[in-house]
Amino acid sequence: MFGFKKKGKKFIISSDKIERLIDSNEGCIATDRITVDGCKIGFMYREEPYQNGNPDSGWRFMAGDESDEYMENPENHSVYQINTICNYDREIIPLLNSQPGTAYIRDENGKLVLDEDWEEPQD
Repeated sequence: MFGFKKKGKKFIISSDKIERLIDSNEGCIATDRITVDGCKIGFMYREEPYQNGNPDSGWRFMAGDESDEYMENPENHSVYQINTICNYDREIIPLLNSQPGTAYIRDENGKLVLDEDWEEPQD
């Protein structure tokens, strides 16, 4: 597998191997379980994009096995262009136009399906 280091992290896909898969420069948040450990996306949800001057898609991507303790450590996740995360798991591409408040989970067959039980976290 390819890898490059950034801030002490060795990513599975080096920056020169990232392909332009979607026409978006919006950002997202993904955990190191995906970008460093190489796990497939097991859970993804979209919240209302932040309006802080940076283009945010509202998408958040996790492997699905991250503990609360893991998620509370900001060193375990980073902001990326959403196109970068599409390179890690192309199966997410058809789902990216879903509305905020939508979540998908990987089912027992390995397919990302709508998570109808998910409730958006409250601030």
